[in-house]
Formats: sequence, C-alpha cells, structure tokens
Amino acid sequence: MKIGILGATGAVGRQMLVCIEERKLPVDEVRVFASQRSVGKKIPFAGKELSVELVSQERLNGLDFVLGAVSNALSKEYRPMIEKAGAVYVDNSSAFRMEEGVPLVVPEINGEDARMHHGVIANPNCSTIITMMALAPIAKISPIIAVNASTYQAVSGAGMSGIEELQNEVEAVRTGEAVTPYVFPAQIAYNCVAEIGSYLENGYTTEEMKMQNEGRKILHLPALKVTCTCVRVPVYRSHSISVTFLTKEKIAVKQAEEAIQNFAGDVLCSTHVPTPLETSDQDLVYVGRIRQDLCNENGLTLWCCGDQIRKGAAANAVEIIEYLIKK
Repeated sequence: MKIGILGATGAVGRQMLVCIEERKLPVDEVRVFASQRSVGKKIPFAGKELSVELVSQERLNGLDFVLGAVSNALSKEYRPMIEKAGAVYVDNSSAFRMEEGVPLVVPEINGEDARMHHGVIANPNCSTIITMMALAPIAKISPIIAVNASTYQAVSGAGMSGIEELQNEVEAVRTGEAVTPYVFPAQIAYNCVAEIGSYLENGYTTEEMKMQNEGRKILHLPALKVTCTCVRVPVYRSHSISVTFLTKEKIAVKQAEEAIQNFAGDVLCSTHVPTPLETSDQDLVYVGRIRQDLCNENGLTLWCCGDQIRKGAAANAVEIIEYLIKK
C-alpha cells in the first residue's frame, strides 16, 4: 500500500504521519508533498526521514490513497490529478463535503458510507466531528430533531499561525507592548472571539452552518435543524462544545449515559467535567455533564471535548483508510 500526503509540513499533515505510524497501517511507501519553499525538507516517519516533494502527476501515479491537508483551492486543483492516478482521495478541506456522491465520513458513525465513494471521501469539519461523536449514540435511540450548540475552539484550529499569534500576544501583554491581531478578528490572548469563518446572509458564519449541513449528512437526518455559535478561545489545542438537543422520543439521562459509554470512540465522564487540556493529543471524545434540558421535556444537554487536530482532522482521515482496507 502506498499513501501520499498533501500539505505534509502543516500541523494536520504531520499529525497524519504520526497517526499512520501509531495505528500501524500496513503501508509500504509514504510520499509527502508540500509547497515549493518546503521541497527537500525532511520529515521523520517510522524511524526514517521522508523528503518533501512538489505535487506532480508522476509522483501521484502509483498511490493507493492520498490524504489531503491543503486549502480548498489546492484540493480542487489536485483532485483531477489524483483521480487520474486512480488513488482514493481522503480530503480534509471543505471543498467537496456537501457534493452529492462524495461520502462525508466519521468511521464510528457512518463508516459504511465510505464504501460508496467514487474516488473522493470528505473528512468533516473538526467541531462537527467532535459534536457528532457525542450525539451519534443518542441518535441511535431516537432521531435528533434540533440542536443548539456553542463551540469553544482552540487557536490551533487556525493552523500554526493561530498558535503563534496567541503566543506572541501573551508575550506582548506581558511586556506592555501593543497587540495587533493578524490571524483572528480581535486579540485572542485573555479574550474570546465569537467570529469564526465568513458571514452569510442569515447572520451566521460559514463555520457555524457546517454543524447543520454536515451533521445532516453524517447522521442521515436531512431535516435536522441546528443553531450554532462558534467562539475562538485562548486554548492551544482541543475544541469544546456545549450542546442542547431535542429528540423525537424522550430519552432519560441514564439512557444517554449508557449509550455514550458503550459507543466506540467516546469516553463518558461521570465523575468529573472533561476539559480541552485533558483531551489533547489523543483520539477519544470525552462527554460529560449530561442533564435534562429545562426548556423542553424531550431535550438533553451535554458538554464534550476532543482534539481537533487528531480526531477532528488527521486521525479521522487515517481511520477512514483503515476502515476501507479492513472491509
């Protein structure tokens, strides 16, 4: 088996390599691709070093799978080349998520959808993956009708530049220097910014609408309604989400807890409240504070945390390949 990684020098691309090694995928060759400025750089993998290359048709040829960790524009540019090479493209961008015929997959939830691909499989949005991992076991008991969510998203969701901006701003505040944000709309150090993505006509942002649009496709609930507010917080890694949701039939708190406890990929936190720090650098979604919604008899509310670089991106993509080769 031969795998290629687009955007291999970025945070998600590097994490993909780590996950391939950790999960012991039976891979015979890995080719790593990035921009011109990174060509020739060495990336450690499985006790050796891989040399970064430019994407070319010649080097894509012969690959079985390609993992994408590049922008929407680049993903669209490379897709025809990957298709020509005959490889399966697992794409982490949002370029093809809502395209008909392209499966949008979280293996624990709808892994079987991956088998219906036509050469491209989309990786969902990071916050959506973490939220759906918490909701999926409950949706198996009774369909979910509506969701009201607030996300608390780490700066690394904006890439390495997001991490650097928080670090630089913390130092600037410490030394009394002026803070000038470049990555985020406002200062993120010691602050919260409820503005992620670009604004749409309905007043919501592109990031916020992903929760509804992608959630419908993943859970196979086309009528699902979602109200979402996405907030950037001064946390380096792992996203947290507060979720209140309405089910068709009333579900007791105990039922929901048991469903989550028995769902692969979830950890039920019954004795403490999960935190982003606790869930960093691993692939499980921690769920806690499950309680009755006081506004609706058929409503429940919960809190969940998960590593958005791993389960929210790199690990989920690698798990899709793992699912396909096992089947």
